Amino acid sequence: MGGAFLAAAILARVGGRIGLPTIPLFILAGILLGPHTPGVVLLDDPHDLEMLSALGLVLLLFYLGLEFHLDDLKAGGRKMVLAGTVYLILNVGAGLGFGFVLGWGNAEALVLAGVIGISSSAIVTKILVDLKRLNSPETKPILGIIVVDDVFLALYLAALQPILSHSDGLGAALRDGGKAFGFLLLLALAARFGTKLISKLIDTRDDELLVISFLGAAVFVAGVSDWFGVADAIGAFMVGLMLGSTSSGDRIMKLVHPLRDAFGAIFFFAFGLSINPGDLPSVMWPVLMAVALTVAMNVLSGMFSARVYGFGPLEASNISTTLMARGEFALILATMAAGAGLDERLSPFIAGYVLVLAVLAPLAAGRSTWLARILPGGRVKEKEEEKVSVPA
Repeated sequence: MGGAFLAAAILARVGGRIGLPTIPLFILAGILLGPHTPGVVLLDDPHDLEMLSALGLVLLLFYLGLEFHLDDLKAGGRKMVLAGTVYLILNVGAGLGFGFVLGWGNAEALVLAGVIGISSSAIVTKILVDLKRLNSPETKPILGIIVVDDVFLALYLAALQPILSHSDGLGAALRDGGKAFGFLLLLALAARFGTKLISKLIDTRDDELLVISFLGAAVFVAGVSDWFGVADAIGAFMVGLMLGSTSSGDRIMKLVHPLRDAFGAIFFFAFGLSINPGDLPSVMWPVLMAVALTVAMNVLSGMFSARVYGFGPLEASNISTTLMARGEFALILATMAAGAGLDERLSPFIAGYVLVLAVLAPLAAGRSTWLARILPGGRVKEKEEEKVSVPA
């Protein structure tokens, strides 16, 4: 674990000197020091970091919930649902079509629909933090789309599980989906009406007690969420949403900051450990086609979201590039597919696809002005700004 932290820190420092984002560097550290590459091997079994990796994901999404206030949900609920729904229709629909075109099988196509269609909450959060865009106007629709994605994912996973297991049938799928939806509704009601009570329960002047309290709440609810068939990430997000509106919200945000950064690095490092570079050449062309498809669908959905919120080409570009990343949920689907005995090409495909986008998304988000120039209205706005900058 110490080696993992140090390797991530060293690579991040080197990358920072040449302007590279930290996410792909943390992943690269995991690849280089994992069991699938020659040289030093820190961990023979990537599952040894499974609990710490899960904690990193919980803390990343918990922090995201702290930033995303309930007032934002109330004010932009309809726009958020519309933007999120269109994002899912474009990306999940494209993923399903791509899966059928590949011809690997119907169950495989359903897995690919989720892999290609759902953005990575963890990487999106890290991009927003690294680029200091948490307070940017386009961050609200980005977070809104992430919330809609996660709600869809909870229901999608519940429906997909009995299909992959070939055992329980439609009744079990509906039961599991209803259980997941009911738990999400319970969390939403607690966030909406229980803020005052939660504020009294969490309030303390002692920082040590406050850290223990919010960390216990986030991890516990994440675990219960997973038991109900809801992604643990969305459970942690909902706890952050509740606590962010309390009187202790600002203090919690400061206290969780170093925990988020440390264990977030472990999350991406552990992801790198699971990637075997030797498997990637066999699925190179499908990966590149899927990446191109994802870029196209994200640009289209970003333009639509920007139009819904009345934003310009730069905000549309920021939305498109930030949401491009795929990560932890794709890996969950890869695990399910492997357990169900689906096509053996799925696992290396998902690993390669996620790795490419985990590198591409932070780089593209940091240079989103390049995309903004070629979007409709981008050139016009650039010329207007040049005129304003020229003295009379």
